[in-house]
Amino acid sequence: MGEIEDAIERAGRESFTREPPKTLKGQIGYLLKQMGSAKAVAQELGVTADSVNRYRRGARKHARADVAAKIDDSVRARWQPQVRKRRQKQAAAATGITVETRARFGYSAAVGTTDDGRFRRLTVHLPPAYAQRLFDARDAGAGDQEMRGIIAEGFKDVYFQDGGGRAMGLSDVAINDIDYLDLDY
Repeated sequence: MGEIEDAIERAGRESFTREPPKTLKGQIGYLLKQMGSAKAVAQELGVTADSVNRYRRGARKHARADVAAKIDDSVRARWQPQVRKRRQKQAAAATGITVETRARFGYSAAVGTTDDGRFRRLTVHLPPAYAQRLFDARDAGAGDQEMRGIIAEGFKDVYFQDGGGRAMGLSDVAINDIDYLDLDY
């Protein structure tokens, strides 16, 4: 996964209305209910079906750190999908998406102005249209570069040009060298 796809996934996880199960036994019980069999859960986690059944019964109270991380990721990926879909739909239709990042921004501008890229730390609320484009691109399997382009276009419109109030000679904005990127919707 790319940086932007990871950020979208993290933002979706933060929209839970209830916390997912925290105990190993509870997490395994949830995965068994979702996937149907110990064999399917074991295959996803990279352990044996016997190990899954031991976790379910409580015979094993703790999993190895790498297995525990896989269990947690698997539970969180399946937890409350309807809540996540509803939040994405709301962001795409009405509320928009907030992007917080520290990255190098470069742009093409009129002759006589500086277009040297520089690191900026920005938190910008993008309108719903950009959220919709971002979700559509991700669902269509777009690469990280294409999704960066959508965010850069939103930054150009909202931040650099202030919705058409300034810097009208600015043609292209590029996001490079992302330090971190976080989304909220």
